[in-house]
Amino acid sequence: MKTIKGPAIFLAQFMGDESPFHNLDSACRYMASLGYKGVQIPSWDSRCVDLKKLATSRDYADEILGTVHSHGLEITELSTHLQGQLLAVHPAYDSQFDGFAPAEVHGNPKARQQWAEEQVRLAIQASRNLGLDRHATFSGSLLWPYLYPWPQRPEGLIDTGFQELARRWIPLLNVADEFGVDLCYELHPGEDLHDGVTFERFLALTDHHSRANILYDPSHFVLQCLDYLSFIEHYHERIRTFHVKDAEFNPNGKAGVYGSFSSWVDRPGRFRSLGDGQINFKRIFSLLSQYDFDGWAVVEWECALKDPEQGAREGAAFVTDHIIEVTRKAFDDFAGQADPQQDQKNKNLLGI
Repeated sequence: MKTIKGPAIFLAQFMGDESPFHNLDSACRYMASLGYKGVQIPSWDSRCVDLKKLATSRDYADEILGTVHSHGLEITELSTHLQGQLLAVHPAYDSQFDGFAPAEVHGNPKARQQWAEEQVRLAIQASRNLGLDRHATFSGSLLWPYLYPWPQRPEGLIDTGFQELARRWIPLLNVADEFGVDLCYELHPGEDLHDGVTFERFLALTDHHSRANILYDPSHFVLQCLDYLSFIEHYHERIRTFHVKDAEFNPNGKAGVYGSFSSWVDRPGRFRSLGDGQINFKRIFSLLSQYDFDGWAVVEWECALKDPEQGAREGAAFVTDHIIEVTRKAFDDFAGQADPQQDQKNKNLLGI
């Protein structure tokens, strides 16, 4: 068994124009002061990194590593959540998702998709330059408007959508294989890959590509009423990255899993800061340790109620308290008996 690394934190929700989150150096200094040991970096945020430069210059990669290491931190992964989203966008969302891309591709879905593909390629190369072997992303979605089958879905619609999604990702999965990097899809509502069944559909269409893996975030499964513990039993071999994020689901006589178009604070299902929700993290950390997860426990702060800096402060201690330093010996070793004749004795015990 292996000990999970951490605590770490995803910087995306914290970066802004004011100190201490206006640049990577300052953000790392702040997170280190809270007790974090790693940071997951949003590759789209120029306050953190210049992605193209990071992919093409080992000197710049060493500079970024030096900045992070100077605060006693490690880089856990790069993220292309926003760019991955743009690999597949249903036309209903075109204008909303244009904001994830530069102005020169707005209003041009094909150009936006090509930009996103290049961004993911660069992030794969950048990951290798940083010495990272896994990368966090979204799958994008062509099918989300058709999630609920009313009106009845046309024959073959879902198959066609997944075939196209796989077609767009396979070249990038091959690039990832070339550079020794796993692409870890966060299974998330709004993405075509949002649960185990949809991940399996995609995996089958990529010929079970070895680089197609999972970013495990139990909060998204709570909101879907999915068994997030059993999920680990099913898919532990593909879980390569881990977001530690809490959530709660409190349905009532007026609203349920769909949320009633309400704001986050009023939805029955909502994200919470660590320890404020319903997720059984003791069991999650136990299962991941049991199945040799060797990655980082990365706090992703998202809460409808609590201030992010309070969430970050509390999150570092929460993860530290949940990491299991896996045992190097069996608890009953004291009663063991080393015996050179044990093999024959075992046969005698079995009557053979």
